[in-house]
Amino acid sequence: MIEYADASPEIRAVYDDIMATRSLTDVNNFWKALATHPPTLARTWASLKQVMAPGALSPVMKEMLYLAASSAAGCQYCIASHTAAARAKGMDDAMHGELLAVLGMAAETNRLAETLRVPIDPAFG
Repeated sequence: MIEYADASPEIRAVYDDIMATRSLTDVNNFWKALATHPPTLARTWASLKQVMAPGALSPVMKEMLYLAASSAAGCQYCIASHTAAARAKGMDDAMHGELLAVLGMAAETNRLAETLRVPIDPAFG
């Protein structure tokens, strides 16, 4: 992992943008790990910054979707990071509880549909 003090100017430029965009005083371990390959760091930050920018979905909804995808993928780091981010953007305990209930139900019904090889209804397009 590359700490700010040890970072090249190329890496520091990305770190500075992350910190300015997110109002932080340091970058988290994910970015420090990606910094071992500066092109990947820069590309990933640019893409994430664009995807998570204000749009039709609210910031808390975007973080909750990210949390859901991270949960489905089983990424413990991402689950922790995006739970914290969603909470910072307004996700309360009730919202988190409902999100977990939906995730659990989706996991169950997805497995049932796959196991039973349920054909897709024509009405679903």
